[in-house]
Amino acid sequence: MGSGARGAADGVLVVDKPPGMTSHDVVDEVRRRFRTRKVGHAGTLDPDATGVLVCGLGKATRLLSYAQGVPKRYLAHAVFGVTTSTQDASGRVIDERPVVASEHDVAALLPAFTGAVLQTPPMVSAVRHEGERLHVKARRGEEVERTARQIHIHTLRLVEWRPGERPEATLDVTCSAGTYVRTVVHDLGARLGCGAHLGALRRTEAGGFTLADSVPLDRVDAGHLRPLVEAVRGLRRVEVDDAGRAMVAHGRPLPLPEADQGAIESGDEPVAVVCGGDLLGVYRRRSDVLVAERVIPE
Repeated sequence: MGSGARGAADGVLVVDKPPGMTSHDVVDEVRRRFRTRKVGHAGTLDPDATGVLVCGLGKATRLLSYAQGVPKRYLAHAVFGVTTSTQDASGRVIDERPVVASEHDVAALLPAFTGAVLQTPPMVSAVRHEGERLHVKARRGEEVERTARQIHIHTLRLVEWRPGERPEATLDVTCSAGTYVRTVVHDLGARLGCGAHLGALRRTEAGGFTLADSVPLDRVDAGHLRPLVEAVRGLRRVEVDDAGRAMVAHGRPLPLPEADQGAIESGDEPVAVVCGGDLLGVYRRRSDVLVAERVIPE
């Protein structure tokens, strides 16, 4: 890995997470490299998964929830005919069936999985049940009833099909935060009647960043730290002048720019308030003004 990084840093790192590490392992390595404890990430990747992991340092840790809320994109490798206990390749095989489904059958079924979808979280997930994470219960061999949650699959495309006794497919998935791609694959296999599991997963977009923006973990250094404003790259921006900067510094409401009145919906959409490239805070619309939700200390 490159030379040591400075401490007390504020900003964003876009890491290409390697396989075999938890997202927390990546955070620990970034803490070590930058000599700071204040590091977090915007959306967990399973240990076997790779790809875009957005990390925030210093003040950026308070903004990671906004990066996490932006839709994410994945390349998912699906294996048909085999169902596993974890819905991915790390679990034990619990069922095997012949596959009669064709490439056309799979492609034709994908539209039924797009839009607003109810999804039941897998047992091997970080969802809490009675104060304990499901994956902890799963390690003890327990299984509990889980409540289905609404997610949103924005796009789901078949980009490659490999026929055979156990056909394999690569799916391009864009989805809301909180979506379990392994469960999408599992449910797809169930609908086809042959079962399926997730063979591999690579996140290609998160927090407004793509793989082209990412850096392999073993090459990360201070030169890859992005400014604080990048933590909210996925949000709409509202530019203010020096007078607006002073108002934000005191947490005051801002008049809604006329150009944004038709674009920003009341209450639902956080917006990044910037001045000269500096992130000043995150606001939300209330009637015809913008009200402070989070102000960045100067």
